[in-house]
Amino acid sequence: MQLLSETTSDEELVVLSLQDPAYFAALIERYETKIQRYLMRRSSASHEDIQDLLQDIFLKAYVNLNGFDTSLSFSSWLYRIAHNHMISWYRKQKIRTDGRIFSINDEDVFEHLADAFDLEHEHWTEVVKKSLVGHVQELPEKYRDIILLRFFEEKDYDEISDILQIPPGTVATRLSRAKKRLQSAFIEHL
Repeated sequence: MQLLSETTSDEELVVLSLQDPAYFAALIERYETKIQRYLMRRSSASHEDIQDLLQDIFLKAYVNLNGFDTSLSFSSWLYRIAHNHMISWYRKQKIRTDGRIFSINDEDVFEHLADAFDLEHEHWTEVVKKSLVGHVQELPEKYRDIILLRFFEEKDYDEISDILQIPPGTVATRLSRAKKRLQSAFIEHL
């Protein structure tokens, strides 16, 4: 097993993982926290269920590694697996997938959202943060998914398109509509 550097790309790690499964651990290390955070924000699953989902997602990714196209983004591919697996899990559990339980604790997310909505950063208070969480939770799922991926997971339009399997133009439209809905709800609340 060769030594890895910080600059080894995900796609290079996939190629190495196909030759030696030990390299897949580096991909898990890179994405475990990110995928866990995404699952927690997107679902109301318990901590134990999230851990089980994570294990299943990485196993599914490893088993399907031969089918990964290294000219594409590994990150988008993995998030797509996570998104689909979570939906399947909910169906098996017969739980409604409304994703209404999540929290926002990251100050960077608030700064990013403040920029997107042209809000002054100093106006962020706990009341405003809770209000924003409530407004995001009330969005229809198709808009909530876009907001979560764009602002919370910092995915670009092409990645969101890959993850949700919708055209980039639809991503842009839904994001614009979601932002308008949030902005109006937010302004009404103030």
